[in-house]
This record gives sequence, C-alpha cells and structure tokens, in this order.
Amino acid sequence: MPDLSFAPLLQGDYLAWLLAGLRLSLLLTGLTLLTALPLAMAIALLRLSPLRPLQVVGAAYVDAVRCVPLLVHMLFWYFGVPELLPDAVKATVYAGQIEIVSAWAALTLYTAAYMSEDIRSGVRAVPGAQLSAAMALGFSYLAAMRLVVLPQALRITLPPLLSQTLNLWKNTSIATVIGTAELMYQAQRVESATFRGFETFALVTVAYLSISLLLTGLAQWAQARLSPAGARR
Repeated sequence: MPDLSFAPLLQGDYLAWLLAGLRLSLLLTGLTLLTALPLAMAIALLRLSPLRPLQVVGAAYVDAVRCVPLLVHMLFWYFGVPELLPDAVKATVYAGQIEIVSAWAALTLYTAAYMSEDIRSGVRAVPGAQLSAAMALGFSYLAAMRLVVLPQALRITLPPLLSQTLNLWKNTSIATVIGTAELMYQAQRVESATFRGFETFALVTVAYLSISLLLTGLAQWAQARLSPAGARR
C-alpha cells in the first residue's frame, strides 16, 4: 500500500499555495462574469438587430470565437497580442500581471460568445408583441429592449447562464498553460515539491467539485423557482 497522507498538504506553504490558487480561480471567475455578461448582452442585441450588417457582425463574432478552442484563445492573448504593442509598452505589460490579464481577456471573449446565444434565445422567448407595444408607446428600439424585453429575457435565461458560469469556473483551469497561478498551477507546484500527486490532485478535485456542485444547485434552484409552477408558489 502506498503511504498516503494529506497532513503535509494541509499546513504551511503548501496549504497557502493551494488556497492562493483557489482564490485566484474564484477571482477570475467573478471578474470574467462581470465583463462577459454585458458583452454577451451587446452581442445578442447585435444578432437581434433589425439591421442586417449588425446581425452579420454579431454572428461573425460568435462563430469566430466558438470555433476556436479556448486554449488557442489563451495562447493568442498571452503570446500574440503583446507582440503588436510598441516595445516599451510590451516591456511594461510583461513586467505586470500579463498572465492574469491574458486569461481574463480570453475567458471574457469566450464566455460572452456562449452566453450571448442563451440571452438571444431568452429574448426570442419573450412575445414579440411586447416589443411592438413598447415602441408604440414611444420607446426607441434600444430603450424597449433594455427596459421591457431584456429584464424578462434574463429571468428566462438565468438557469442556462448559471450553467455557463459553471463552464467558466472549470475553464479557469486552462489558464495554467500560460503560467497563471490559479488552482491547477499551484497544484502542480505542490506536487512537484512534495511528490504527493494523489493527495494533491484529490484535494484539487474536491475543490473543483464543491464549487461546481454549488453552481449546479443554484442552476437547479433557479430552474425550479422560475418555472411556471414554481412562480405560482
């Protein structure tokens, strides 16, 4: 039997590393959610616009982002985009938190593409007569969407948006490939220092599973609460 012990990982620097990685993973999830959701709304509105050129722009964005793996997005923002900057600016960028910024940018653009489709479906589920009625009362198209249609659409799309948040939480682990010191990066660091691979990644698995189950529970609660039967209770 192998000598399994979690005690060395639950104290001192090793525990501090894992907790720091968990905090950064949660921070990346929260920051990305704050920026991806407004961007997703804007993209959904582009796709639903009565103007054909705006529809094309929105559809092109969604297709371009969703057809490229997230890993490629990460590498592009870390290795590719800084090369377009002047040398002085590039040196400043690399001297800062370029790994976190690159991961945040890639996750934001990637997540927004998927969330925009959920929001677009929610908008289309709102009866079209409501938009027509709002515009008949003097609202512009954008005002009618913002004040009348989108609030109802977001209520409809809350469960799938929570599911996308679950995907976002799991996708933060890919940021380890560009050196972002999130949970997976710190787990590899602990494993290299202790040679306790099973214990290290068992703890990491529990961490990912716990947050994932929490988000899954929120999605199920929202689904039940916002369903017609749940709304009547």
